[in-house]
Amino acid sequence: MAQLARRLTTSDAVTVGLGAMLGAGVFSAFGPAAEAAGTGLLVGLAIAAGVAYCNAVASAQLAAVYPVSGGTYVYGRERLGPTWGFLAGWGFVIGKTASCAAMALTLGAYAVSGHEWVQRLIGVAAVVVLTAANYRGVAKTALLTKVLVAATLAVLGLVVVLALTGGMASSTNLEGSWGDPYDVLQAAGLLFFAFAGYARIATLGEEVRDPERSIPRAIVVALSIVVAVYLAIGVSVLLAVGADAIAGAPDPLAIAVDAAGAGWAEPVVRVGAAIASLGALLVLIAGVGRTSLAMAREGDLPRVLDAVHPRFRVPHHAEVAVAAVVAVLVLTVDLRGVIGFSSFGVLTYYAVANASAWTQPVEQRRWPRAFNVVGLVGCVVLAFTLPVDAVVAGLAMFAIGLGGRWLLRRTA
Repeated sequence: MAQLARRLTTSDAVTVGLGAMLGAGVFSAFGPAAEAAGTGLLVGLAIAAGVAYCNAVASAQLAAVYPVSGGTYVYGRERLGPTWGFLAGWGFVIGKTASCAAMALTLGAYAVSGHEWVQRLIGVAAVVVLTAANYRGVAKTALLTKVLVAATLAVLGLVVVLALTGGMASSTNLEGSWGDPYDVLQAAGLLFFAFAGYARIATLGEEVRDPERSIPRAIVVALSIVVAVYLAIGVSVLLAVGADAIAGAPDPLAIAVDAAGAGWAEPVVRVGAAIASLGALLVLIAGVGRTSLAMAREGDLPRVLDAVHPRFRVPHHAEVAVAAVVAVLVLTVDLRGVIGFSSFGVLTYYAVANASAWTQPVEQRRWPRAFNVVGLVGCVVLAFTLPVDAVVAGLAMFAIGLGGRWLLRRTA
């Protein structure tokens, strides 16, 4: 069986995780969250961060024992059985494929204002170009991601500074509705979309040097950085304009900058959102490709996807297949619908990760089992705060996936 090359350092893995998390979500998720819970989105942010941390430590603990491509697909198979592993892998593939489409659509919306089809075509073009970049090898992907992450952090830092120093910032803007408990949980579910990305590090298990040490460290470091960044963004935007001003807005950070009297910076924020979308899309395509490779190796997806390029050592068949599906979604789906569907699949993935980590013996444990219990319950609760149509669509796709797996195994 062809193996992927171990080329990435710990810092590379951290960068890939940051690229996956610091995507378009931070530029757009605060608007819907404010609409759901008002200023209570700050509580929702804390809940989402807590669940994300529990998920991260579960993934880190498992990755240290199973340092191969596939992430929770592998962990679920090893700890719970093949069917649970498949559910995790399928949840990741469908959820993150939808995330790819969401990133591409967001890129198009921020890059140009105009006809919807122009925006969609820009999204498809981005998918094609970034798939080609991934095709050249993961080391080049990590290098490009470093550039994109640095640019994104610079823009987010500018937003925080302008929001806090523009003369409009006031603690009175934190007054108003904080939402009821369900509203806050819904905000947490929406904001979780902006966190989900650290599992991308675990899917690099076959390509990271010294994975038993590097992957756990990289997951925790990347998530800690993102939590700090999101907290700074959330507090500064609310202090600048209040929850009502950004409720439901697709571009809350641009609104905050404009309200601070720095309209000149709005184009910078839009460019930053486009760059962040590119960074997230770059690593997401690679992550879905590697999980698809792992599933194809086990016969849970068509064997044609089990192919590693002889020169570039990447799962080229899987990545091309993912890109084709994402391109179709970009041309046909609605952004809000695809975000809800993505969250359902990804939360299912992490629920299996927490259940898998709970079964690990004492000698493999790095954190108490309580983290796994909280993470599992949190994933289930947040999943069912999603819109009903997203839950129904998600359940239907899991049924299709299980049916397809049964047919593959019957005809093998």
